[in-house]
Amino acid sequence: MRQGVQERFGGEGADAGVTLDRRDFPAAREEGSSPGTRIEAEHVSLDDAAEKLSGSRFETGPGGPVHVITPMVMPKGRKLRSMLLVILLAVLGGIGAVVLLPFGLTDEVFGPHYWVLVVLLAAFMWWRQGMVMVPEGCTALVSRFGKVEAEVGPGRVTLWNPWKRVSYIVNTTREYPFNAPIRQAPTKSGVQASVDLFLQFRIANAREFVFVLGAVNGFQDKLNNAVSETTRSLIYEQEASGIYDLVGESTSRLLEQLNAQFAPAVELTTANITHAEPSAQEYRMDLAAPEMLRVAKEAYTYDYELNLKKEQNEGDLNRDLASLNENLSAIQADIARYQAQMDTALERETNRANALARQRFVESESTANANAALLEAQALDIRALSAALAPEILDYRYQQDKLEKMERLSGSLPQIVRVGEQSDGVDFLAIAGQLVGGHDEKLFSEEDMTAIRARRADIAERVSAREGEIEGLLQAPEQTEVEILPASESQVDPEGEQRLDEIRQSVTDERTAAQLADLGGESATEEEASDD
Repeated sequence: MRQGVQERFGGEGADAGVTLDRRDFPAAREEGSSPGTRIEAEHVSLDDAAEKLSGSRFETGPGGPVHVITPMVMPKGRKLRSMLLVILLAVLGGIGAVVLLPFGLTDEVFGPHYWVLVVLLAAFMWWRQGMVMVPEGCTALVSRFGKVEAEVGPGRVTLWNPWKRVSYIVNTTREYPFNAPIRQAPTKSGVQASVDLFLQFRIANAREFVFVLGAVNGFQDKLNNAVSETTRSLIYEQEASGIYDLVGESTSRLLEQLNAQFAPAVELTTANITHAEPSAQEYRMDLAAPEMLRVAKEAYTYDYELNLKKEQNEGDLNRDLASLNENLSAIQADIARYQAQMDTALERETNRANALARQRFVESESTANANAALLEAQALDIRALSAALAPEILDYRYQQDKLEKMERLSGSLPQIVRVGEQSDGVDFLAIAGQLVGGHDEKLFSEEDMTAIRARRADIAERVSAREGEIEGLLQAPEQTEVEILPASESQVDPEGEQRLDEIRQSVTDERTAAQLADLGGESATEEEASDD
């Protein structure tokens, strides 16, 4: 069979490089053996009994890892240690009484009161050391002179008799696991096989477990022998080809046989076969050959179908790529056409907006110039009207301005030396006026004032006529309606959008008002220059 498989693999499976290799058939023992189990009892103090009974540990033994469980402990005696303080006090009292006897202080220090306290302390310590705490789920065997006199459950137990002690504490509730690996056992056809049996047991009767089964060591020896005998008989009933079928098989009969041997001390609750295989590697290869042949055929068929499907998928993919490339070219052509249309429309709208903005700017500039001229004429008429109402004020301001100039020039005038008698007076103000260039005559003559007053009615009429136009200028301008492009259009060309924003800003009311203000400022400057 193995030779046929190799020939088969050398033919159809040669392309895949499939060959039989001994390393492809390792035993489970080689990959990692199942840990064994060791049951032991320990001598511990009563305070550590609960921890030991509820715990377990792993150790490395000669044959691999070992799971160590402790279902029973033997408490250590503690009477001498608990009474050590009382003994020390008694020794101290005796020595102290002898030492203080010459001084007559024995009764005061180590008198009857001292020994009463020692006796009370001894009674308390005796009662305290006789109090035993049995852990939950455990059974304690109380013995006197080696004879078991009572079995007590969990809780507090007080042993007043000094000769009684707790000899054993057994956990009768917990179910302990036990692995029993069988390295080699012959099958019905004579082929060696290895089997791992997993058990769970619970100690049902503590006294029977200790004295009938022989406690931990006797139970482990008897359990190993019983498991080995029962498992080997089970293996011997199987054919070598069906040894793998033992895994997961019902083990109720095996469990009944084991319970019959250990009742009533121990109850086995679970029995499972976790591993079963032939020990010989060549036989494992022979058993696996038909399955490998079937798998090789399926692999070859699957590989052929996969290659065929791959070729079909590549052809479909190439056709899909060609169709997608054609669609991509059409889409790119549409994009180019739409882009050209958008560029043309943007340029057309930009030119139209520029022309409209230029037209509005010229109109606004003409309107601003006309308004500035109107305001300038109104200002001149108002000033002339003010002068016509009170021309003396203008003459007063003229004289005041002349005096201020003379005052500023007083420090720069030349020194005047008077020659002659004191009776001859000198008019320094007249001299200063001559130096400055001023005269005593008035700014306006009587004829000029009469002419100014005569024109007051005409000037007032012109001022009143312009008030309506000026009020229209002072009113808030109407809001200019500007067309706002949609977001989709504004994102087409950022440069065109920026240009349109500049055009809109150039025709806004704020820009026009600023230009009018600049024109008004220039007119006012020219007017002040003309007044000076």
